Amino acid sequence: MKPLRLVLVYSTLAVIALAACGKPDTVDTIIPLEIGPGTSCSLDGMLLADYPGPKAQIHYAGQEEPDFFCDTVEMFNIYLNPEQVRVVRGLLVQDMGKADWEVPRDHWIDAKTAYYVHGSKRHGSMGPTIASFAQESDAVKFVAEYGGKIYRFSDITPDMVVLDGNAQHDSSM
Repeated sequence: MKPLRLVLVYSTLAVIALAACGKPDTVDTIIPLEIGPGTSCSLDGMLLADYPGPKAQIHYAGQEEPDFFCDTVEMFNIYLNPEQVRVVRGLLVQDMGKADWEVPRDHWIDAKTAYYVHGSKRHGSMGPTIASFAQESDAVKFVAEYGGKIYRFSDITPDMVVLDGNAQHDSSM
């Protein structure tokens, strides 16, 4: 009986030691980079400072600078339909309850905790966009003024963030 008890004690200590090694004491914090006059969209090269509406940034593991997007739709499209699998450390969007729609600066929030309004009358850099908010109450006010429907991050689907400009449905082409 004693050898079995000793094995159990040592096994338990080994599991505790391994668990302690696997987790760093500090959480990897994503620091948002601010939009400058030369900050361009990773997808199409457009200068972010030249256009209205919410912007986004994706921070990838092993990449010092984030990929910036001139529109939340682009960020969701890349994230939900990745061409290459890269480890995402964080996704940030702007809180449009605080940022100026016409000249959005600062007010970065975690994209996964935000409230989103899809289908509103407000346009961003690429036309119809998905507005992002830190507070549900700000999203509700936005919907009352501009229309649309409120979603959470996990409710946004690939068919809501198609980047073809609806060209495939254009009968005049």
